[in-house]
Amino acid sequence: MTEDEARDWIRERYGVSRETRLAVFVELLREEAEKQNLIAPSTLDQIWARHIVDSAQLLTHAPDRGVWLDIGSGAGLPGLVVALLRDEPVELVEPRKLRTDFLSRAAAELDLSDVSVHTAKIERTQGPAAVISARAVAQLADLFRIARHRSTSSTVWVLPKGRNAQSEVEDARRNWHGSFHVEPSITAPDSLIVVAKGVRPR
Repeated sequence: MTEDEARDWIRERYGVSRETRLAVFVELLREEAEKQNLIAPSTLDQIWARHIVDSAQLLTHAPDRGVWLDIGSGAGLPGLVVALLRDEPVELVEPRKLRTDFLSRAAAELDLSDVSVHTAKIERTQGPAAVISARAVAQLADLFRIARHRSTSSTVWVLPKGRNAQSEVEDARRNWHGSFHVEPSITAPDSLIVVAKGVRPR
């Protein structure tokens, strides 16, 4: 997917006004990437495809309503992208203060009043979430272990993974019940998305 194709994808699905706000976020991300290691420098030239659409596609696997919890939000991917495309509360949890400072500034500049930012490990937070996402945070089984307390029987976990997604699912099934699906990513042939529901320990 080229950068032009990525912007077209966003525009066709979410309209020009949301694409414009995402463009503002992209510039904030580029500026901050010069100060701290938010995203790999090699991906800066493919930021719309590798990061924006890669985050936005998660919305197609998630319910429209309820709190979206993003674990290890880092650069705001997918959390701030979700917040710009979905008119529901988004909670960003990130343990590194430099990164939460950026997330808070970006949310304020983008006028995202439904976004809350927490400088904490996920284990120290509370409250049910309708959707849980985490991009490059931990293996599936470990993620369920540290964040299960934030889920309910109806929570949908939407988790971008690499080519080893299926083996992570098989490993998680040893200790966790639930419905697990592996979906293809539209942005990269070697990327997959794990969609899990009804996650509970065996």
